[in-house]
Amino acid sequence: MSFNPVLVVAKVEKPQWYQATAKYAQRDTPTALRQLLTTLLPYLLLLALMAQTVRYGYPYGITLALGVAAAALLTRIFILFHDCTHGSFLPSPRWNRNVGYLCGILTFTAFHDWRRSHAGHHITAGDLDRRGMGDITTMTVEEYLAAPPLQRFSYRLYRHPLILLGVGPLYYFLLRNRYPSPGAKKMDFISVVITNLAIAGIIVAASLTVGLKTYLLVQLPVLMMAATAGVWLFYNQHQFEGVYWARHDTWDPWRVAMEGASYYQLPKLLEWVTGNIGFHHVHHTRPGIPNYRLQECYEAIPELQAVKPLTIRKSMGSLQLNLYDERQRKLVSFRSVK
Repeated sequence: MSFNPVLVVAKVEKPQWYQATAKYAQRDTPTALRQLLTTLLPYLLLLALMAQTVRYGYPYGITLALGVAAAALLTRIFILFHDCTHGSFLPSPRWNRNVGYLCGILTFTAFHDWRRSHAGHHITAGDLDRRGMGDITTMTVEEYLAAPPLQRFSYRLYRHPLILLGVGPLYYFLLRNRYPSPGAKKMDFISVVITNLAIAGIIVAASLTVGLKTYLLVQLPVLMMAATAGVWLFYNQHQFEGVYWARHDTWDPWRVAMEGASYYQLPKLLEWVTGNIGFHHVHHTRPGIPNYRLQECYEAIPELQAVKPLTIRKSMGSLQLNLYDERQRKLVSFRSVK
């Protein structure tokens, strides 16, 4: 079945308050440049400092402690990359692309290829008939019960926290991103090649200067921590108690934005690290709003404030919600199916 996102949106009348979000989709060059400088420079300085701790034989615990701060900044770099893929970070499409490529190389992610797959996520989120485009794999109860034992085992393994938040993130950024995603076009393929060559160039340069071992001892733990944080954020954006899912014939894009994407309430420091992506319902309402205006939009529109926040404490329980029960219209655990 072909899919036209414009036709889907046209089926449902836009809420009256939606137009009020338009003014927050304005890009601001000074703010974007300030975010770049205060994120990229400290990140690179921390990597250099970590390399020195390794080369001069300091306890590796000191290196890892610095790595926590570097991973936080790398997580933020990915948010800036994410904005660039939406064309919402800078006013210029060319500079959104250029900065996107730079941030993509630092986060081991190809700009054009990820932009296309992420756009697919936005136009299919919450649609039970169009799963599999840039989302966490989710089976319905009926599908799980009808699946053969090996498929059930594979799915349970995939949803296990040690895989979902451990091996999975590192595999995704180190290996999965090294080749084009399904449905890739020519430009997507080229972006993967450019990103891979740039990463290879960085590895060669690091090997000739600080040494390959030092590079790996610095970059791998930083990437692993940042990747895990990123997957955890993405998981809680669309996998939580009360999340909206529907079959395609009744799928409502506005309910997806308001009920299928969370408002993940985080402390101020983590809001900064994550580029306000916790206001994910605002982002899905209008993806063109840059990260530095999401909170402003949220605070200005009462309807956006009506969404019940997802706290860190409550989000911990989301890991136990593994299947979607269409009869109860909610996510449930494996244990409840038993």
